[in-house]
Amino acid sequence: MRTSTFVQRLGVALALAAAGVVNASASPAAATNSGDPTTMTAEHTASPLSNKQLAIAPIAAMTAIGDMPALDAALNRGLDAGLTISESKEILVQMYAYTGFPRSLNGLSALMKVLKARKQRGISDAPGREPGPVPAGDQALAAGTANQTQLTGAPVKGPLFDFAPAIDQFLKAHLFGDIFARDNLDWPSRELATIGALAALTGVESQLQSHVRISLHVGISAAQIRQVAQRLSDASQDAAAQRMRDALEKNLAASAKQ
Repeated sequence: MRTSTFVQRLGVALALAAAGVVNASASPAAATNSGDPTTMTAEHTASPLSNKQLAIAPIAAMTAIGDMPALDAALNRGLDAGLTISESKEILVQMYAYTGFPRSLNGLSALMKVLKARKQRGISDAPGREPGPVPAGDQALAAGTANQTQLTGAPVKGPLFDFAPAIDQFLKAHLFGDIFARDNLDWPSRELATIGALAALTGVESQLQSHVRISLHVGISAAQIRQVAQRLSDASQDAAAQRMRDALEKNLAASAKQ
């Protein structure tokens, strides 16, 4: 891609006001996995997503819109499909970066109630593993900058971050340096959660398109994203499913022009 085209596309992406600003020219070649963000397991190739993976987006979507009965059902389906307690908690913890603390806290409260009810029914859910240590201080900023670059396929900078340097600091040091450094949930799974939440919300189509692009970049295929959209539709979230499909088609169209 010519430099001028690259700069133009990146400038559009940098106009986004939330995490996940990406380079539109990034190819879906850089893969990430928990514990080692440079490797991809077969679980994230072009084969259909597992029921465990497909359970992630509805949990995030119901958290985002605050539909607690539907979230209760989504959490149960996720645990039944093999999500560990640690993974389920991590999905909900990450949601605060995209949907705010109130939604995240409500989601975690719902998970506590679900786990208690399941235990009373004699269901023993796998605890999973807790995240390893994450960098702190200046190391968090350095690690977050590296993580953000790997996720998006190029260093992220531009007029938006010159205008508001604090948000650039928060994105790099906290979102990508603290949250995305937690290795009990891999990056493709984190992106499935993010696009699920953003698809459920209105007015964040640009951010959704950006994160769909990241999803493709970390190895989630277009067919798999369509699976996720269908799962949202199956959960009576037709508008969210359509927003996700629209974001995918826009990314595919942009890629085809490169």
